[in-house]
Amino acid sequence: MWQRMDSWDRGLMLQLQRLPAPGFWRPAARWLSLSGDGAGYLLMALLIAELGGSRGHLFLLAGLAAYALELPLYWLLKNTLKRARPCHNLGGVVAAVDPHDKFSLPSGHSAAAFLFATLLAWYWPPLAPLAYGWATLVGLSRVLLGVHYPGDIVAGASLGLWAANMGLFWVL
Repeated sequence: MWQRMDSWDRGLMLQLQRLPAPGFWRPAARWLSLSGDGAGYLLMALLIAELGGSRGHLFLLAGLAAYALELPLYWLLKNTLKRARPCHNLGGVVAAVDPHDKFSLPSGHSAAAFLFATLLAWYWPPLAPLAYGWATLVGLSRVLLGVHYPGDIVAGASLGLWAANMGLFWVL
C-alpha cells in the first residue's frame, strides 16, 4: 500500500512541476509559502488577542496549546520517517526556495497553516472559507516550489487539524 501511495505522490508531483507559465505562478507560490512561515503566527495571535476581546484571548490560549502539541509531533514524525524532499530525491524537480531541512513528511507549513485556519474558523466562523482557502494555497505552494510531495501536504494538514482540535479541547 505504501508503495502505491508513494508512486501516486511522485506522479502527481511530476505533473504539477510541468505546469505552464512558471514565471507567472512561481512568484505567487513564493509569497504564499512565505505567508505560512512560523513567526507570523505568533505575531498575528498576539494581535488577535489584543484586539479580539475574550475570544481573542481564548484564540491565543488555544493556539499556544495546539502549537505545543503540533511542533514536537511534527519534528518527531519528520525525523523518524525521514522522507527525502522531492527536490533531493526526484529527477526533474528543482527547489525554487531553500528548504529549512532535508526531510519532507509531514509539511510543517501545511500543519501550521491548517492549525491556524481551524482556530480562526472556530472563533470567527465567517472567516472559515478564507482561512482554509489560504491554508490550502500555502500547502499547494510548497508542492509547486518543489520542496514537498502532495502527500506531505495532506499529512501536514491532518496534523494541523488534529492539533487545533486538541488545543480547542484544552481551552474549552
